[in-house]
Amino acid sequence: MDLRNTALASERLSLRSFTPGDAPEIFAAVTPTLTRFMVFDPSPSLVSFSEVWRIWLPNMAAGTDLYLVVRATGSGEFLGLTGLHGIGAPEPEAGIWIKESAHGSGFGREAVSTLVGWAGRVIGVRSILYSVAEENRPSRRVAESLGAHVVGTSKLPKAGGVLHPMLVYRIPVPQSAV
Repeated sequence: MDLRNTALASERLSLRSFTPGDAPEIFAAVTPTLTRFMVFDPSPSLVSFSEVWRIWLPNMAAGTDLYLVVRATGSGEFLGLTGLHGIGAPEPEAGIWIKESAHGSGFGREAVSTLVGWAGRVIGVRSILYSVAEENRPSRRVAESLGAHVVGTSKLPKAGGVLHPMLVYRIPVPQSAV
């Protein structure tokens, strides 16, 4: 299933498949403090970031991964990025980040909830995995607010040999979405 033209909507958000035109806004929002609990660090330049997103396009075309740009409904303001990885597996894994100036607004929860509902309706999964750094309380609250529970742990390697303890949550797909 080609996912390059996926579009979802919620009350306050528009989520649509990443396109190369979104790259400058994404690059500008990815800061060291935003990524401190993520597997990646900010790209040093827009050119080096293009090496990252160029991998996304064939993965979306193949239907294995989905990268959705999160925007405010109405204004179109760029808010962040969410996605689903390992589509085709019994439990694909969701990811989310919201730009720092929009933190605390509930956009992360709304985006993940919309993504989980879509995954239940369109790809037929009953649950989604969601890994989050143990120290990242706001992201943990996103999972917990959606009825998730911890099903495992891991360690996230970062540059400089730092390892962040990670919690792996299972987010159930609401029966109304299946």
